[in-house]
Amino acid sequence: MGILTHPSPNFGERRDGARPDLIVLHYTAMNSADAALDRLCDPASEVSAHYLIAENGTLCQLVREKNRAWHAGAGAWGAVGDVNSRSIGIELANDGDTPFPEPQMAALERLLAGAMARWAIPPERVIAHSDMAPSRKIDPGARFDWRRLALQGLSVWPAHLSRSSLPDTPNDAFLTAARRFGYTADCGGDAILAAFRLRFRPGATGPLEGADLRAIQALAQRFPVDQGPRTA
Repeated sequence: MGILTHPSPNFGERRDGARPDLIVLHYTAMNSADAALDRLCDPASEVSAHYLIAENGTLCQLVREKNRAWHAGAGAWGAVGDVNSRSIGIELANDGDTPFPEPQMAALERLLAGAMARWAIPPERVIAHSDMAPSRKIDPGARFDWRRLALQGLSVWPAHLSRSSLPDTPNDAFLTAARRFGYTADCGGDAILAAFRLRFRPGATGPLEGADLRAIQALAQRFPVDQGPRTA
């Protein structure tokens, strides 16, 4: 696939010999890909990503995959606290309210397939920015089609489970499963439930439901988070 290069100065070396074993998806929350590119390459912003994908599918590499881009910020996934050192960051040009266009999604799918193969990253470690920072971030948001990626083996989706009643302590059961799946950021249960729903049950509101618990337990059973470090 054709990739434009527009080097950003906002990067460093991955710490402690780390290699990427996560991919974090973002949206830019800006009016255009050009505006996002300017910000991601501005030294004063101190933010970047490895890739930016425009609405028309144009793909631009800003930081080499071997380097540490500054895209994730504070948060965690499983035992990973320095997410920047263990991840590849992909920004999608989107204002947060608009559906993601087909050319953009197709370009993302090609990029994901290549990066996952290069670094042996399994689909359960392709996550949302909101997954690793539930109390701070909501991107790539409710408009993003995670199920589409999962059907191609580029992310994961909960398997269908038969209906069952909630246990006596449903919130505790939900949090136990959520942390086993990877939601280990230092935040409250409400923020974790909101982040989980944003990705897997967009539009769901209110108190914890049986569908939430069944889905997270299915994910935790099939894809318990890898807690170990990965170094070169």
